[in-house]
Amino acid sequence: MIRIDLTIIGGGLAGSEAALQAAKFGLTVGLIEMRPSVTTGAHLTANFSELVCSNSFGSSLPDRAPGVLKNELRQMGSLLLECAERTAVPAGRALAVDRNLFSQLVTEQITSNPKIHIIRKEAVTIPEGPTIIATGPLTSPGFSKELVALTGEESLHFYDAIAPIVTIESIDFDIAFTASRYQNSESTIGDYINLPFSKTEYYHFVELLTTAKRIILKPFEKDIESGVRAGASEFFEGCLPIEVLAQRGKETLAFGPMRPVGLINPHTNSRPYAVLQLRQDNLIGSLYNMVGFQTNLTFNEQIRVFRSIPGLEHVEFERYGQMHRNTYISSPKLLSPTLQFKKRPNLFFAGQITGVEGYAGNIATGLLAGLNSARLINNLPPLIMPETTILGALCRYITQADLSDFQPMKANFGLLPPLQLEQKMSKRDRATKYSERSFLDMEHFLKKI
Repeated sequence: MIRIDLTIIGGGLAGSEAALQAAKFGLTVGLIEMRPSVTTGAHLTANFSELVCSNSFGSSLPDRAPGVLKNELRQMGSLLLECAERTAVPAGRALAVDRNLFSQLVTEQITSNPKIHIIRKEAVTIPEGPTIIATGPLTSPGFSKELVALTGEESLHFYDAIAPIVTIESIDFDIAFTASRYQNSESTIGDYINLPFSKTEYYHFVELLTTAKRIILKPFEKDIESGVRAGASEFFEGCLPIEVLAQRGKETLAFGPMRPVGLINPHTNSRPYAVLQLRQDNLIGSLYNMVGFQTNLTFNEQIRVFRSIPGLEHVEFERYGQMHRNTYISSPKLLSPTLQFKKRPNLFFAGQITGVEGYAGNIATGLLAGLNSARLINNLPPLIMPETTILGALCRYITQADLSDFQPMKANFGLLPPLQLEQKMSKRDRATKYSERSFLDMEHFLKKI
């Protein structure tokens, strides 16, 4: 019988990174993943690290918070970031991947690693030995009961929505055009397909969108509408369905996901009133994701409403948008900045179930949990990341935030301690200083350990 040093529950981004990191440090890992025998309703394959929402890992610019976090992951030796960069597709100044090739590459690395033993079953209990829980936002009902028993309270819930994916051959390029925002005049092609709206077309679309039929929520989802805690919202603000966002006002979309800034329509040589951007979703460029168009409209309504968009009159959908329940724990009450469970030091949490949002954030917490579990097993103190790094700031936020308004959080500079500046700086100059400080402090920290 194989002796398992560390059990990891969940084979998403966080669990996969944690498993590969722990194996790199010599641990024998038991990786429990319930798919394909138990499905989630959002996943389509049994692959590890399958992306069910966007295929974008966010900005790669060094003066943007997601870009800084990616640099930190490179400094720490992230194996999933390497997989993402090897399967990247054009996305302007962001890192986006071919979702199928990415998950296949991660799966190959895990299945070929002799230190990782895959266990295909639904976890319904938490092992007594060293364990990382990385079950993600779609934690199964059976394991959710175990989490309730462990924490002594109900997990927190919020809704998440995913955007449709369409085929490139069904897009009308007599209307659509390719460009990236603020593309310089020397560029001949952009990384996004843009669908321009006139003012009349935009208002007509908003009317259709806000009056369209939505999918009826299941009973277990209906129970969450009032919120488990006081003040809990029905939707997570960072992933609102497009129809919910549109209800906030006729101009909300034009100043949000459909903003036209930085884009000139070459067919008219003018800026559109609003724009829907499509981002490449696979390496061969046959599929495109409707950026910011997460939705809970019925599938028939998605066909009717989205085919009203100029250039998508005959569009074919590879995947419809949908909404599902996400679960996360009360991390400020339960976890330390090392991602250890306060009442049980050999138990770690990682990924979206902790309240960290964004693919890079999930990978980063998985990396830290894998590293810290290896250190604990080898009788070394677990690490607390510098709060001047994005990862350190995220861990500090999820473990020290006020529970009364605790919501999932993506990487952002607002989490970092303020800079000690002798003079005023522009927003971008401050971002550059944050980036430089993060890199140097991470470099110093890693050398020290």
